[in-house]
Amino acid sequence: MEVTPTIQIAHTKECVGMSASPPAPAASTVAVADEDWTNKPRTPMGRLVPAVLLSQIGFYVAVLTPIQLLLTLHLTSLAGGGDATGAFGIVTGFGALVALLFNPIAGRISDRTRLKFGRRRTWILFGALSGAIALVAISATTEVWQVVVLWCVVQACFNFQFAANNALVADQVPPGRRGGISGLVGLTLAAGPLLGLAVANSVEPGSALQWQAIAAVAVVVAVVAVLLVRDFPAGARPDPQRRSGVAGVFQTFWINPMRHPAFGWAWAVRFLATCAYAGTSYYAFFLLQRFGISAEEVGAIVLNISVISIVLLAGASVGAGYLSDAVKRQKPFVIVGGIIASSGLVLMAFAPSITMVYVAAALVALGTGAFFAIDLALCIRVLPNSADAGRDLAIINIANSLPQSLVPFIAPVLLLIGGYVALFGFLALLGILGSVAVLRIPEIGQEHSASRWTVPITRHNAMDSTSA
Repeated sequence: MEVTPTIQIAHTKECVGMSASPPAPAASTVAVADEDWTNKPRTPMGRLVPAVLLSQIGFYVAVLTPIQLLLTLHLTSLAGGGDATGAFGIVTGFGALVALLFNPIAGRISDRTRLKFGRRRTWILFGALSGAIALVAISATTEVWQVVVLWCVVQACFNFQFAANNALVADQVPPGRRGGISGLVGLTLAAGPLLGLAVANSVEPGSALQWQAIAAVAVVVAVVAVLLVRDFPAGARPDPQRRSGVAGVFQTFWINPMRHPAFGWAWAVRFLATCAYAGTSYYAFFLLQRFGISAEEVGAIVLNISVISIVLLAGASVGAGYLSDAVKRQKPFVIVGGIIASSGLVLMAFAPSITMVYVAAALVALGTGAFFAIDLALCIRVLPNSADAGRDLAIINIANSLPQSLVPFIAPVLLLIGGYVALFGFLALLGILGSVAVLRIPEIGQEHSASRWTVPITRHNAMDSTSA
């Protein structure tokens, strides 16, 4: 006989029809039945898992390959070596701001899409097709401002795909399988750029063919993914309590961390860890400027780093994900992963040779794999409402986009102050802070245990969505 567990539900006066708007109340514990995953319509796991992985790989091919290599080469040809770093910061910074804005909007639109094609498949396909067109257009640009505009379009389009793809995991993967699936999804963070770099390096460096090739890969894998997924439209009726107008727009970007503190801490953990990982986008510049590697050679070295990284990231990501499901623990993997990745950044800062760069990158990959293997499952566990999974995960994904905007803007200052030692050292410190922040989130099975160190996991139902 299965005992119905209790979960934390945010209790507000709006739930009982009172018009007063109270301060953020304490959560009360009530008995609520788990979702019925036995009868819930979903895609067979043998098709869903490849679809999610393919779509995620396509996203990373399209977005990270330019950040790691193609934008560096293109901006160097446009702005010259001296100004390329500043131009790179402007391009990626504004692109990340656009991603920050569009990811929650895309998630909310996806949650409410009623097309028969499905609320997730529609936007996976739309994002890949429209983003691929913008990628191809970048290759024809002749001014930095044109690259800025088109890179913003790329980020906007592909974030529709990213938001919908993450929501598929929350929609269709049962809780007991999420650690393993999260580990596999974490693997795509390295597999995508590796595939993208391999494709880009198979054609002439700095040519338009590089952009066209990664765009084609992004489209092909997205089409295969949507063919594999069994998807469904959103419910027939919108939530009558959902705000409209300016308040509704604000609600798209906001979940009250006072009402949902575990969600707030999960956001902070993702933000700090992603700030640390943003240091990997400076590998190409680091090699060019510290070791004097030529533009013709840097692509091959970055590809070699990616090959080493994916082997270690794969082992750490998949192993940590399935081990987390087996031992029913998440926090130790996040903590250890953050410490290892931060250690790699410190080593990178003082690397005296290319060999030590490879070692440092390997540590970053190992720690990152362990972290991102668990982070998605942890974030899904603290979502306030499964019906809003697309929007809520998109708000979590702001913590992915914001560092991509902030780090490029502060990187020139840090480089001016102390070179790459200051840059990588500062990012390593943020990674350590992320490992500490996860201590505030309850462990699996301890969601309702009182503790001075952890905050409660709170939920709200559809009728309480205005209090989010």
